[in-house]
Amino acid sequence: MGPSLSPVLLASLIGFLKPALPLILGISLGCSLSLLRVSWTQGEEDMCTGRHQAFQMPQAGEVNPLINEIKPRIIPYSRNPHTSHRKVLRTRYIQSELGFRERLSVLVLSSRPTLSTLAVAINRTLSPHVSRLMFFTGARGPKLPHGMEIVSHGDERPAWLMYHTLRYIEVHLLSTYDWFYVTQDDSFVNGYRLKEMTIHLSPGPPLYVGQPMEFIGGQDDWRYCSGASGFLLSRALLLRLGPHLDFCRSEILSSRADEWLGRCLQDTLGVACVGQYQGLHYVSLKLPRNMDVKRIEGTVLSGTLSVHPVRDAAIMYRLQRKLSEILLRRTYRQIRHLQNEILNLSSLTPEPEASVSWPVGVSPPFSPTSRFDLLTWEYFTETHSFSCPDGSPKCPLQGVWLREVQQVLEEALEQLNLRYQPWLHFRLQRLLNGYRRFDPTRGMEYTLDLLLEAVTENGHIGALTKRFSLLRPLSHVEILPMPYVTEATRVQLVLPLMATDAGHVAGFLDAFATNLLDPQENVALTVLLVYDVHFTGQDKDVLEEINGMISELEKRYSFLRVEIMSVNTEMPSQVQLMDVASKKHPVDTLFFLVGVWSDVTSDALNRCRMNAISAWQVFSPVHFQEYSPDVLRQSVHAQSSADLLRDGHFDRLSSSEFCFYNSDFMMAHGKMVLEMGDQEEEDGEGGDMEILDLFLRHSELHVFRALEPALVQRFSVRQCGAHLSGDGYHRCVISNLEALGSRIHLAMALYEQDQTNST
Repeated sequence: MGPSLSPVLLASLIGFLKPALPLILGISLGCSLSLLRVSWTQGEEDMCTGRHQAFQMPQAGEVNPLINEIKPRIIPYSRNPHTSHRKVLRTRYIQSELGFRERLSVLVLSSRPTLSTLAVAINRTLSPHVSRLMFFTGARGPKLPHGMEIVSHGDERPAWLMYHTLRYIEVHLLSTYDWFYVTQDDSFVNGYRLKEMTIHLSPGPPLYVGQPMEFIGGQDDWRYCSGASGFLLSRALLLRLGPHLDFCRSEILSSRADEWLGRCLQDTLGVACVGQYQGLHYVSLKLPRNMDVKRIEGTVLSGTLSVHPVRDAAIMYRLQRKLSEILLRRTYRQIRHLQNEILNLSSLTPEPEASVSWPVGVSPPFSPTSRFDLLTWEYFTETHSFSCPDGSPKCPLQGVWLREVQQVLEEALEQLNLRYQPWLHFRLQRLLNGYRRFDPTRGMEYTLDLLLEAVTENGHIGALTKRFSLLRPLSHVEILPMPYVTEATRVQLVLPLMATDAGHVAGFLDAFATNLLDPQENVALTVLLVYDVHFTGQDKDVLEEINGMISELEKRYSFLRVEIMSVNTEMPSQVQLMDVASKKHPVDTLFFLVGVWSDVTSDALNRCRMNAISAWQVFSPVHFQEYSPDVLRQSVHAQSSADLLRDGHFDRLSSSEFCFYNSDFMMAHGKMVLEMGDQEEEDGEGGDMEILDLFLRHSELHVFRALEPALVQRFSVRQCGAHLSGDGYHRCVISNLEALGSRIHLAMALYEQDQTNST
């Protein structure tokens, strides 16, 4: 017998291998399963080769000729230089590319007498609740209400108006929406209820939902939906109805549009009107003549989808106000219920009272991570604010700021009386101290010290001081409907040049060629040579040198269009200069007013196209102003794209760049002339006005002003001439001072100057 292991040695060996036993067992099991699988695979191959000779594998030493014939082939990319490159067409939104549809579109049938009254009232009360609201009329008039999507068919017969409306839906809207709500302009529509109902309805089956009405002389089970109360049409129903519309137009005669549509659906598709579907009931309220809106019960109005007939636009506004008050009270009750639930559940948290923020259910205050993130409090009184936009220490409260302070004081006093009535009644004496700050996570916070007069039930009067903490929370963020804007619009750059700017033209043209002409942007240039009325021959020679630079630029880029205009004026304001350029271009021209120190890039050009919307909005970009290189104590060199925003600041006081359409400028300028008078304009009353002031004072367009990091302006000292107004001159001087450098740069410059003088 061979030597045997001692028990001690065996036990030590097992203890040494015990941690590795799972690994050893796993490897052994894996190898066994692999061998077993190989044997099965070989058996299957033998069976295949035995039964079908075509599936035999090549023997060792044999070479399959088909394998040698398979060789990779590289297809190089080549494009015919004589053909234009076609860009891949992509949809504007991914929703359109994936085929998603909106939920609801509302179509209102109107007429010539009610288009400017009842239709406008429906637009104001219903448009915030639906994604698209359209008005269809048979009248073709030159005067149509603004801000409404109106389609004129040219035929005022009710049945034909309904036919053309359905045809319009089939051509333009059927691929975009699931449900279509058709109503008349003398019917008030509960937008809250309509939106809630369409969310729960399935658009799959062909549905015709409304208030069922019986046909005169028709069968018992035939029903049509009343047009006065409105009705819903599903997309599936309209898809099936489309081929039969011409038949219904020629074969069915009716003086009522709703009855014509009901007969068409019944004769062709066998679909009748239903008043309920999937547990949802269509409820419509008939309003008696001369009935007071206040007498309508809140539960009835909130559950009603439409109210008809409404003969006056004022009644429609009263119905909307009453409905909004009902829903607002319901929302307050839900908020109080949720607050009570939060307070009850807070006892189960690790920190019962500390875990609940004030107000209950609102996000906690913003916690700064450093001293640079602190939210500052602004001090105010009932009449003045001590944090002014222009930097002055004190300024009077005006407009919305004054109304805001008054509303806050009224709200504080109302909440105090609600809490202590009927034991105490408070009257406000005056505001001792007021503080406010804007918290981006919560809203506007207020801290008020009020001097109050308290009156008890027995008539005793006393004065006391109370501190209040109030919060105006942020509401829900909504997406505002904006007109569609194309991104390939030609942008007309307008560059005013004076004699003092001649030395900077070469730098502007070089940046213009590098940023916009080399990428072949769709852009044109207009140069305004501004001559003083008392110009000298030397000034004229200096400006004439610019023509040579522009000629060289046009030779390099054949597609470039440069227009040169001469302007003689004593006060070269933006409005006067743009008035000259506006008369030389079509009304649909997109202007981009720039300065000789501006570096315009492709990103800035695209944002100009997107943010300037004809008859809707103008765009005032806030450029990034570079600091003075002398103050920065560094060599002057061209910065790279990564260093463009390194040393400078966004100049909010300057509006030297502006983007707008020519039609909007002409309308605002014409309104300014009418309001100020031709004589006053010639005397120079409007000569100091900038483009921003023009649109703010004499236009109802949206003025969008935002920071634009892609628009950089090199350091320059602006000419603050005497033609500027008092506010304009003040902004110009402050802008020049802030462009010198930051506080750190100015402090270092002063420190070095002191060190130099001391030595």
